[in-house]
Amino acid sequence: MVRFIVAVLALITSLATPAFAADGDRRAFVIKQFKLENGTVLPEARVMYATYGTLNAARDNAVLLPSHYMADSHGYEWLIGPDKALDPRKYFLVATELFGNGKSSSPSNTPAPFDGPRFPVTSIRDNVEAVHRLLGGALGVHHLRAIVGFSMGGEQAFQWAVSHPGFADRIVVTSATAKAWPHGIIRLDSQIMAIQNDPAFAGGDYKTPPKAGLQTFGAIWAGWLFSQGWWREELWRAGAAPGTTYRSVFEGLYKDFVPGGDANDLILQMRTWQGHDIGATPGMGGDIKRALRSIAVPVLYMPCATDLYFPVDDARYEAGFMPHVTLLPIPSLWGHTAGAASNPADAKFLNDHIGAFLRAGERPG
Repeated sequence: MVRFIVAVLALITSLATPAFAADGDRRAFVIKQFKLENGTVLPEARVMYATYGTLNAARDNAVLLPSHYMADSHGYEWLIGPDKALDPRKYFLVATELFGNGKSSSPSNTPAPFDGPRFPVTSIRDNVEAVHRLLGGALGVHHLRAIVGFSMGGEQAFQWAVSHPGFADRIVVTSATAKAWPHGIIRLDSQIMAIQNDPAFAGGDYKTPPKAGLQTFGAIWAGWLFSQGWWREELWRAGAAPGTTYRSVFEGLYKDFVPGGDANDLILQMRTWQGHDIGATPGMGGDIKRALRSIAVPVLYMPCATDLYFPVDDARYEAGFMPHVTLLPIPSLWGHTAGAASNPADAKFLNDHIGAFLRAGERPG
């Protein structure tokens, strides 16, 4: 099943089990007295991560894979394997997890005074700073071969290129933009309101999950996840059981979009998403164009041609200001999910082009 929505898209075609698994269980990197961009100090910030492969003697084969919305460190296994773009026999892969995913520091797992709705909103830059410390402090990685990011992982990849220019040789972004543009912010607001308007939410101090609000949240999300063409062409039929209808697909999506997801965690990551803007990076003066022009490394920018979250027109606009960008839309009807290889054709397209892009930046020999 598609890795990043495994329990949600129970009617979508399965992908093969990856040939490589992460080295052991996920691990925690703990930062004491971690000061966020908004000035709040977390007594203890935890970043969960996993690694694949081995760091070489020169320490120059590392690739960072930052997680997307409510994902864990397994979210990129569609890209990992001996026949895929990221071969762990060649690369040392570091897969990290965003604050708010329920495993890294989150509203659901942080003690008072930052428990539940009192957990501060973290920014994409906060996540990048924490992972920067993880790489240097725990793993001895001070340079990356590449950063590859899907969705909120792509937001992080863009932020790395601005906050830490030259730290990575290359950037790959799929189904994401360098800024959360107003239409996307409004979409996220509607989903946040769906959760918060459930009386059971109780301002975030719920005793039991606000189930009605979570289901309404999922119902809104379902209408944006895939393209109109995906529904029209009934691509949901791939791997579906006999008798499946678009109504039953919708029901499966909205009833359990993020299995076991905590409402405050879901909201936190949406707030992080909404606040994303590389133009707000210190030194950029709030100027997105200036920030985009500052990206000095080659970028492979792969929006999906039918993504409703991060429209391809927004990506084209941003790409116009990047000095070293290859804009390569994914020709797919699978909407936002295409950027994470939700079907075999998109998996091949992504692996072929990402693999070629990474090889183009390698020194011979």
